Amino acid sequence: MEYNIITKTEPTFYFIGVTTGKSSINNVFPLWMEVMGKTDVVLEGIDHAIHDEPENYRKSVAQIKYDPLSLGALVTTHKMNVYAAAADMFDYFDPYAATTAELSCISKNDGLLQGHAKDPITAGLSLETIIDPGYFGETGGHVLCLGAGGSALATLLYLINKPNAADRPDKFIAVNRSPGKLDHMREMVKKYETDIAVEYLHNSDPIKNDQVMASLPEYSIVINATGMGKDTPGSPVTDEGIFPKNGVAWEFNYRGELNFLHQAMRQVNSRKLLVEDGWVYFLHGWSQVIAEVLHIDLTPALFKELDKAASSVRS
Repeated sequence: MEYNIITKTEPTFYFIGVTTGKSSINNVFPLWMEVMGKTDVVLEGIDHAIHDEPENYRKSVAQIKYDPLSLGALVTTHKMNVYAAAADMFDYFDPYAATTAELSCISKNDGLLQGHAKDPITAGLSLETIIDPGYFGETGGHVLCLGAGGSALATLLYLINKPNAADRPDKFIAVNRSPGKLDHMREMVKKYETDIAVEYLHNSDPIKNDQVMASLPEYSIVINATGMGKDTPGSPVTDEGIFPKNGVAWEFNYRGELNFLHQAMRQVNSRKLLVEDGWVYFLHGWSQVIAEVLHIDLTPALFKELDKAASSVRS
């Protein structure tokens, strides 16, 4: 198939998503380019329908592959779909991308198109700001992950790879509305020897999710990795759902209606709940990908500068 490649006149970094124009990155990106000394690089969003046609994903990848000034991209929501549709167009996949069969980052190096799955790194860096080392060993908490897409997969992979048993939960429950992503997760877990008991629940009923959440031990972590409250309306649990006492409610989104976040906030006092949104995940996710695409060393000092710049325009 011949692709209609647009020849860019300035270095372009792409954002492949669903509603890219609403993201805070549109305000943050120019500030980060100033910090990184790359003020000539511009950001361009590409919106795809959820579960878009494979050829549409291939067109987006082709634009990056064949146009010299199309530098690379961050991929959100469509990570597994881009991999499935366009894997043959890449020259290299990093180990995480090969293991998870997903792409969150597209870059180029010496003319070669490279695919990366940065989410296991992003999930780990983000989780480490929420809980202390040895958290699961000390508390006995489990993880309930509502959603089984790329971010959920990455979080599980991060936990599986923690060398200290106290940093791994005894149980990780993944719930998803469609069985395909659960099957994908199951296949990934088979590649590892892990002592984490992974439970896969095919469910779309928020009331059933309430019941699962109510069965969790104290100090458990409940994650909204569904995209509900941002890409689609609603929440995976109902207003009557009870969060685990002394637990953590982690909303992977940082913008949108954020229904799950608000439900959790109402139980901060009654359940002694720690509530986190997806802002830190956003910062780590974007900075990891931009550094890869622009071939920049993302040092702790640089990340601190990026955090400060982004926070100055957070809406």
